[in-house]
Amino acid sequence: MNTSSVLEPRGVVHVEEPFPLYRGGRLPAVDIAYESWGQLREDNLILLFTGLSPSAHVAPSRVDRSPGWWEGMVGVGQAIDTTRWCVVCINSLGSCFGSTGPASTNPATGEPYRLDFPALAVEDIARAGHLLLEELGLPRPRLVMGPSLGGMSAQAFALQYPELAPNLALISAAANARPFAIAIRSLQRESIRNDPDWACGYYSGHGPVTGMRMARKIGMLSYRSPDEWRERFGRSRVRHDAPRGVASFGIKFEVESYLEAHADRFIGTFDANCYLYLSAAMDEFDVAEHGQGDMTRAMSRLQTEKALVIGVESDILFPAEQQRELTRMLRDSGAEVSEHILASPQGHDSFLVDLEGFGACISEFLDAL
Repeated sequence: MNTSSVLEPRGVVHVEEPFPLYRGGRLPAVDIAYESWGQLREDNLILLFTGLSPSAHVAPSRVDRSPGWWEGMVGVGQAIDTTRWCVVCINSLGSCFGSTGPASTNPATGEPYRLDFPALAVEDIARAGHLLLEELGLPRPRLVMGPSLGGMSAQAFALQYPELAPNLALISAAANARPFAIAIRSLQRESIRNDPDWACGYYSGHGPVTGMRMARKIGMLSYRSPDEWRERFGRSRVRHDAPRGVASFGIKFEVESYLEAHADRFIGTFDANCYLYLSAAMDEFDVAEHGQGDMTRAMSRLQTEKALVIGVESDILFPAEQQRELTRMLRDSGAEVSEHILASPQGHDSFLVDLEGFGACISEFLDAL
């Protein structure tokens, strides 16, 4: 590539050709939305995949000064210092922030795809990242990374394009979903599907607000840790007059108010069908599929030289045991692995909250590349 070319800080790549999907079916064309930070050189590209619900807006930029979902991690002088690194974050295929997904227009009908969208796999998200690199003429990434679903996507990218993933950073991720995580996401999807306003996926207007609110509340139970909530809320009650009748079963405790506030903020920000597709893709992902049912054999395909694995002891969604499993398999593949299991109390969300702890690990790893 011509490294003197300018990488736009925000864009959508449109590819007018069929995009075959990992579990069958295809899209006639795809849009892939991205944002970037830093000046691109031949050897400083970081390809960043996101979690389930964020957009590609990681941090403020010259075209968008609004807060980003990881702004304390990415930027000038931050752990991922954009005076040294060029970060390109893609919006996941299947999402609703610019990339093609169930809420996008189906060119065959002129209406949203809705449930006519083909089955989505994490491997498709990774392949969209590869297609973005090709379409923009970007060099081989120096590092492929992501948290949560993004860590799964980074693994899927490395498994499908091992020559393009010389270094990996997997943050609060896993090689597959364990029964507890599957159960939690199953309940979230059921809450959405049981809302009459979901209309079997063919909703319009506000859509399944009640179902999405409940899905978000259930999600928050798994994103944070019981210990944090005990310390943060205890048995503190909200202040209002003693309720009567039906209201007596309403919000009484601060922890309930906390869940309510998160549900309020979530409504209107994410499409329900997109949520269903991405959630199901997380449950279906399994590294072992790339190794004839054996995860270690699958990981042996990697060409990764150095890897970073970070998790927290309080994460009940992707527990520390799964971070250690990733470390073992990566080391068996020949990679030099830096593993950090932090004591952050915020559970799975720690990578969004404990920026000091995670940032120190990421900064040290990047310095060694």
